[in-house]
Amino acid sequence: MIFISYHPCYKLELPLGHRFPMDKYPMLRDQLIYEGSFSNENFFKPKKIDRKIIEKVHDKNYVQKLLNLNLNNSEVRKIGFPFNKKLIDREMTIAGGTLECCIKAIQNGISLNIAGGTHHAFSDKGEAFCLLNDQAIAAQYLLNEYNLKKILIIDLDVHQGNGTAEIFKKNKKVFTFSMHGKKNYPFQKRKSDLDVELLDGTEDQQYLDILNEKLNMIFNKIKPEFIFYLAGVDILKTDKLGRLNMTIKGCKLRDEIVLNKCFERKIPVQCSMGGGYSEELKIILEAHSNTFRIASKIF
Repeated sequence: MIFISYHPCYKLELPLGHRFPMDKYPMLRDQLIYEGSFSNENFFKPKKIDRKIIEKVHDKNYVQKLLNLNLNNSEVRKIGFPFNKKLIDREMTIAGGTLECCIKAIQNGISLNIAGGTHHAFSDKGEAFCLLNDQAIAAQYLLNEYNLKKILIIDLDVHQGNGTAEIFKKNKKVFTFSMHGKKNYPFQKRKSDLDVELLDGTEDQQYLDILNEKLNMIFNKIKPEFIFYLAGVDILKTDKLGRLNMTIKGCKLRDEIVLNKCFERKIPVQCSMGGGYSEELKIILEAHSNTFRIASKIF
């Protein structure tokens, strides 16, 4: 059975005109149930993650500032969200959901978080809608509690996973792979174990050929025991922030490539959704829904 993390707090109330599409979270859950891809039994309500687990990845002083709502104006501007207790509770719940997904993935092969993919959160700061790095926190937890020798993070959001790269830059047990727009945010990249920079306008076939080649190389080289997949849909040509030229079909084929490789090798995988900023919400929902549909088909 596939389990999916969802909590009502994923939809944060934002000022009118804010470009982050918060409506997508409850609508995605409703769509998957309405079409019959999943039922209520597939969804679980995550708990907030324990502070001690967060502090295995994030600096204690930074965590304290978050919990005390003590960031300065410059730090708040870099995050991009209204800074309040609801936001902190949301971030801790998302991270808790990703962690719970990992346990369920070990038991069932795959588990997905409707939110998450907060890869711009560094060990000691947040930026670009990211305060706590959910997949990094969960990866470190698995290393500590399950004694894994190698974890692979596949980051296919259109923006480089700079926070994840910084967190694991000296950790040889975590291999970070980010495939992203070369000229896109962040404009000062951090070095992942493998970065693939794509030119503006990259289309389906070129993207998928590169991805397939790089994943085959990575799997053969490092032989991961657990995989994190950040399935951002901001690679679409309709995305306001993306700059690539991918179709919904190409995005779906991307998910098939990644999840088939995990399934064929019997490697448990946790998926977080990441970004998506197309003008029409229905396009974002369709692309995200495909990730869940593919997971259900393969697993």
